[in-house]
Amino acid sequence: MTIRRANAVDLPALTRVAHAAKQHWGYPDAWVALWRDALTFTAATLEQCAVFCMEHGADVVAVYALSVDGQDAELEHFWVDPACMGQGVGRQLLTHARTQARAHGARQLRIASDPHAEGFYRAMGARRIGTVPSVPAGRTLPLLVLDVEL
Repeated sequence: MTIRRANAVDLPALTRVAHAAKQHWGYPDAWVALWRDALTFTAATLEQCAVFCMEHGADVVAVYALSVDGQDAELEHFWVDPACMGQGVGRQLLTHARTQARAHGARQLRIASDPHAEGFYRAMGARRIGTVPSVPAGRTLPLLVLDVEL
């Protein structure tokens, strides 16, 4: 598997992975519909963030988007195709994201995590620092921070 910078040709595959990963957790269809735009990768996503994808052969199997502002970095997206979950793909991809954040001067990586993914991030060394509001109204996401020094 290889990790590379994503480009405009990849947008449909990146979106497919994000949608499949979110649906994997069994959320109600109405909620998934609310998140559709937020889970769709666009040219603007590529302009606003550093977007990387992992390929297995010709298939995109994972993606992340990272924004860095000085010493602050944020994991904007982090999605693994459900068929590849539990195979070390997420670990490799998050290690790559940490390296990218560090290379751009960040000291910590903030993550507004899906509740189902919190255990993964904590196993990777992240710590919970609070929550952030989400949709639908009344829903919150765990807010985590991960030191980027490996």
